[in-house]
Amino acid sequence: MNKVALLVCGLMILAACPFRHAAAQDTGQEIARWKAEAQAVTIYRDNWGIPHIYGKTNADAAFGMEYAQAEDNFELVEMNYVGALGWWSRFEGPSGIYYDLRRQLYMNPVALKKEYQECPEWLRQVMQAAADGLNYYLYTHPGVHSKVIAHFEPWMELAFSEGSIGGDIETAINVPALAAFYGDNMAQAPEKLAWNPPMYHPLGSNGVAISPSITLDHHVLLLINPHVTFYFRDELQMVSDQGLDAYGAVTWGQFFIYQGFNTHDGWMHTSSDILNRSHFLETVRKHGAGYQYKYGNQWLPVTSREITIDYKTATGMAHKTITAYYTQHGPVIARVADKWLTVNVMQEHIKALIQDWERMTTTGYASFLKTMELHTNSSNDTVFADNQGNIALWDSDWIPKRSDTFNWAKPVDGSNPATAFDGILSLKETPQSVNPADGWAYNSNNWLWSASGPDSPKRQDYPSYVSGSTEESPRGYHALKLLTDSKDWTPASLAAAAYDSYLPPFAKIVPILIKDYDALPGSDPLKSKLADPMIVMRAWDYRWGVNSVATSLGVFWGAELMQQMRANPQVEQQRMWPAVYVEKLATAQQVLQAFAAAVDKLTADFGSWQTPWGQINRFQRLPGYTITGDRITPHFDDAKYSIPVPFTSSLWGSLASFGAHAYPNTKKWYGNDGNSFVCIIDFGPDKVRAWAVHVGGESGNPASPHFTDQAAQYAMGSLRTVYYYQSQLKGHIEREYHPGA
Repeated sequence: MNKVALLVCGLMILAACPFRHAAAQDTGQEIARWKAEAQAVTIYRDNWGIPHIYGKTNADAAFGMEYAQAEDNFELVEMNYVGALGWWSRFEGPSGIYYDLRRQLYMNPVALKKEYQECPEWLRQVMQAAADGLNYYLYTHPGVHSKVIAHFEPWMELAFSEGSIGGDIETAINVPALAAFYGDNMAQAPEKLAWNPPMYHPLGSNGVAISPSITLDHHVLLLINPHVTFYFRDELQMVSDQGLDAYGAVTWGQFFIYQGFNTHDGWMHTSSDILNRSHFLETVRKHGAGYQYKYGNQWLPVTSREITIDYKTATGMAHKTITAYYTQHGPVIARVADKWLTVNVMQEHIKALIQDWERMTTTGYASFLKTMELHTNSSNDTVFADNQGNIALWDSDWIPKRSDTFNWAKPVDGSNPATAFDGILSLKETPQSVNPADGWAYNSNNWLWSASGPDSPKRQDYPSYVSGSTEESPRGYHALKLLTDSKDWTPASLAAAAYDSYLPPFAKIVPILIKDYDALPGSDPLKSKLADPMIVMRAWDYRWGVNSVATSLGVFWGAELMQQMRANPQVEQQRMWPAVYVEKLATAQQVLQAFAAAVDKLTADFGSWQTPWGQINRFQRLPGYTITGDRITPHFDDAKYSIPVPFTSSLWGSLASFGAHAYPNTKKWYGNDGNSFVCIIDFGPDKVRAWAVHVGGESGNPASPHFTDQAAQYAMGSLRTVYYYQSQLKGHIEREYHPGA
């Protein structure tokens, strides 16, 4: 899922201090309300530091879960709000201005406050309680200082317009192009940094649902495996006397569990390749003091809105006011030749929060389907399972209905009325697989045409714009190898599948490397130079491992191939995977030269090309980070402790993903995205059982034992028991308390 890289390792100071003096915003009435809410909440921290929040009402549970998130990493909670609201510049300075503009094209505080008043009363209560939980945390922790937001307001939650932070907005709007249109040079934007990671690491997720027909115990099984920036989400449980009892992964600051399960069902979201973010080329002319754009035979007014970005300077806060332009299609985000480019994305803030909340309280397939009829989960596919034996997979539930005569992968002519939307696709019109005959459904950010074997949705039955993929993905090939004709699944075998070490692209391209090498004349210098490395590659079983030299050679070779691919325009035009590039475009000389460069790179960086993969690919969590634009980058240090990780980036078809590369100050490769949370749920007839692992650990405080207490299990793919029921928690409670105690 290429989501904004907001959340990385941060230093949070948790101070056990008496209450701070009330801030100007903290009235006596507010403080009294917070204290009353806190007494209605009990938090149980288990021996992994994971909070289990129990409240009398749903609002109490939201209060407690926000308080618990702040305990775990207030800094990243605040940064998520800052990013969602478009307030980076208040913290970072002028380099964040156009990242903020990108968000504020949509997130207008005046409009959000008005929308908050339009929310159902129950939702306002939950949103108010969530804000109260954060404010009470600051009130009871005077040693923790917010960087931007001194007082959280309930309307701010509306900026989280979907569970995936900014999934549509960040994907749809290019910041350098936005800045170029609105007048600034973006030479210092992250896209323009002087160094580049040696390869691209696709984000995303894996979701797998297995029906009782092919499980050993005839229970439904579900795999939840988001691939996002590390420390992007917390892990917790929310329980209330009003029927809420959900467990899973929560994006910092949000008051709902985004990927998880309850007693009845479970849900996993994977970033969709859907083409539902529509770009339009507008024909514009000057008209008086403003502009007009052409639509059919009419010239319509371009509307505008003044957006003021506050940004930090050495002498205090400064302000930049930008006139943003809009057509009926959306905001103007770039200039393309003599046209203006606009974009349309889903904007249903209230309905999105309702869908996110109600998802947690669903009671099976029929109930879950009703939440999807709100049509706001725009950037994600959904994998579903319930304890009644149902499994399902749906494409994004927000797909504008459009003419299929246009190529929606590219900007279309905004002046042509034929490009107008005709509502959105109903769920029946949306690609899906419900209770497939083969007994399994999966998604790994690939197309849905292979989602369930022969029962998969058929491409010809749907408009072309429901899929942006032109071929199966490496992880897709891997999942199909494991799922096709499978049976007798157990939680243990599903966990093993989630960490299966096979790398399908190398099974395709290593034979090409061997063929090209064997064709070299004996006099070619590469013949002798590559002789020993080629012995290793010939013997490779295409599986990763910490002791595998072949994995090191293969991944470094792949990194060199990626550098070649960047220079080939056909790669981007065809959205080509590396294996396809080698099969279709790369010459024998390019293949061999890339492999030789990989051998040289390994030798230069590690002293020998025979370096095992585990000595290169490392997990490390240190305090501190740097921010550029809207990207938080952690610090890594070859001289400090780290642990080996056997799995690779998902680029090479590894279902367990570890997006690692060298940094400007390192030779070793450190991961900062990929497997962030892995959870397997067994929906038995009488109870739910679950096992999970969280990247690094639950806490963002380096002084906490839970900062890295899951690191070794994470690297080994060893899942711990989830304490879902209070009977399971018994004997594993590290601390029981009310917020503020």
